[in-house]
Formats: sequence, C-alpha cells, structure tokens
Amino acid sequence: MKLGFLTVPFADWPLEQVARWAKDNGFEALEVACWPAGSGEARRYAGVTHIDVDSVHERADEIRSLVDGLGLEISGLGYYPNNLHPHPEHRAAVNEHTRKVIRAAARLGVPVVNTFVGRDKDRAHADNIGEFRKVWPAIVEEAESLGVKVAIENCPMIFSVDEWPGGVNLAYSPAVWRELFEVLPSRSFGLNLDPSHLVWQMIDYERAVYDFGDRIFHVHAKDLEIRRDGLYEHGVMSLGMGWQVPRLPGLGEVRWDRFLAALYAVGYDGSIVIEHEDRAFEGSEELVIRGFHLARDALRPYVA
Repeated sequence: MKLGFLTVPFADWPLEQVARWAKDNGFEALEVACWPAGSGEARRYAGVTHIDVDSVHERADEIRSLVDGLGLEISGLGYYPNNLHPHPEHRAAVNEHTRKVIRAAARLGVPVVNTFVGRDKDRAHADNIGEFRKVWPAIVEEAESLGVKVAIENCPMIFSVDEWPGGVNLAYSPAVWRELFEVLPSRSFGLNLDPSHLVWQMIDYERAVYDFGDRIFHVHAKDLEIRRDGLYEHGVMSLGMGWQVPRLPGLGEVRWDRFLAALYAVGYDGSIVIEHEDRAFEGSEELVIRGFHLARDALRPYVA
C-alpha cells in the first residue's frame, strides 16, 4: 500500500508545490482535485483545481514527468459533484465534467476516478434508482472502454439543512451498494471506501471490507467523532446533524489497525488517502500541515 492525501486543502498551491511537499513529508501518493477551473464552487472541500482537465492533453507529459520524477503515484483523480442533481442543466454539466475527468485519467495513465453517484434529496429511494439507471451506465461504459475505474465515495452528504432530508449521495450503505451493483454490474464500477461515514450509521466497517473487497478501488482515510451530547439532544432521526464530527485519522472512533487488517486480508494493495476535513486543523497553512503530519504518523505503522 501507499500513503497519500487528497490535495483539496492546499487549494492555493500549484500541483508542483503540493507534489514536492508530499515527497518531502513522507507521502507516496496523491488524489488530485479536478473540479472545473474557475468554477467558484462554494461548498467546503470542493471547487479546487490541481489538474485542469480541459488542458490535460497539452500538459499530460509535464504532469507525468513531475509525479514520476518525485517517485509519487496519482492514486486517483477526484471530483465530487451531485451527478443526479434534480436540475437538468446542472446535472448535464456535472455529468459532462465527470466524463472529462475520466478521459483525463486515461490520458494520464491514472487508474481510478473518484466521485459521488449523487441524489435528488427530495425524492424517494426508488425514484433515485430510476435516475441512476438513466445516468450512470453510459458514464461507466465510457470509463470501461478507456481502462478507467469509477470509485464512488460512500458519504451520504447530509451535513446541513440544504442537504436535508435525503442527502445528495445515494451510495451510503451496503444494501444500496448491492442494488447499484445489480443495476450496473460492470467491474469498472466500485467503491472509494471511507470508514468514517459508516461509523455514525452504526455500520461495521470491517465487515464492509470483507463483503465488498473486490469492489474497493480506492480508500479514504478520515476519522469520525460522535459527540454524545449532540446525539442525546438530537437523536438518530437527525441523521448525524449536530453530532457527527469529521476528524483526522487517529482522533476519532475508527480502529485503523482493524480496518487496515481487513484491507490486507482481502488483498487490497492500493493507496490509503487522507481526506482532511477536520475543522480543528483549518484556518492556516500551518494548521493544515500539522493535521496532515498527525494523520500520517497515525497511519504510517499500518501502511507498507
């Protein structure tokens, strides 16, 4: 395995600076953010462009030379929109950009594109499955034809009232994963597994690894703290709002030794990519760096 990180927290750094920092600080892999250049997306941890996929064909050799020269691996390209957005024009735009990221991955020789299935938060599950059938087979068919795998992160995307009541990502639980894989059985369609999103749902993340090992194409390392006073006040019907707190690996409730043991047991040999969404380590470059160092040191004993 290789230890890496998603590049989003270094939004103001060019890719070369991020890559050199990664090399100098003991990382081996990068998941590179690929939102549309100049999109100005306001959502936290979004809107960052470290590779502009619209110009990747002209820059592909330069990017590969940079990464290869530093002995790094690009574990995946990351773009996380709502691919089942209810507004047709927005959906069409993000679907097309998802396809551009897939084409860029093929051009760069990157094996995986990480994204969200998406969801219309105001429609029933069955209706969203119907929309999934309309949107995703063609996207995955293109990815498969290019030798790229699509890995869906399992975040429910329900952190705020604008994502209530259903969240904006359908692929949040084992039952849903099975349903999606039944609809779309392509071996180019799988998971970017993040155990933190299973903790607050009371889903066994070790069992998830054993049950879906052959569908795990990429892994996010993010931890989660459950604030018991918030859970007491709001209860489970609040779907985590008010009591789930994203933390850096080692600062939450994930047993990283057990999670990594399960990954080794099922033969996963890809990258473990730190996803930094810990508010306690935001607000300055110094804090972000300190957070990455903490996460690196927590995971390094288990990643080899």
